Amino acid sequence: MAKSKLLEMHNIGIVVESLDSAISFFEEIGLTLEGRMVVEGEWAGRVTGLGNQKAEIAMMVTPDGHTRLELSRFLSPKTIADHRTAPVNSLGYLRIMFRVDNLDELLSRLTKFSAELVGEVVNFQNIYRLCYIRGVEGILIGLAEQMGSQTTTDILENE
Repeated sequence: MAKSKLLEMHNIGIVVESLDSAISFFEEIGLTLEGRMVVEGEWAGRVTGLGNQKAEIAMMVTPDGHTRLELSRFLSPKTIADHRTAPVNSLGYLRIMFRVDNLDELLSRLTKFSAELVGEVVNFQNIYRLCYIRGVEGILIGLAEQMGSQTTTDILENE
């Protein structure tokens, strides 16, 4: 049997309380709503291990069409844990990083969603301007504005 190979990263999932607010927030960053539906029943619970479940999901897609963000609001069973305010050095999922073309302008727009800068905007080796924000529902988001043509991959390949 041939060894399986990775084809692509399809999506990242985030559970939220308000699907509408999360959709609006990620649309402001630049993602597009690809679809929205209710997923329920025993078959879904077999995948997640939650048993009979019901969740409303929204699939957001990046402008290049390659990466998706699946936002879920569980109707049943109810969510049982909340790690949205965990600091960046906590174990497990912590943040999503997006590359943007005008960091300062985006930050000013995201304030209407109560987004807050976690630390400060920093210059990483004149390659990126980087920051973390707490966005909708306290979700940790990384934002990076490329400053020139060089990328982090270029640095890693030259070491």
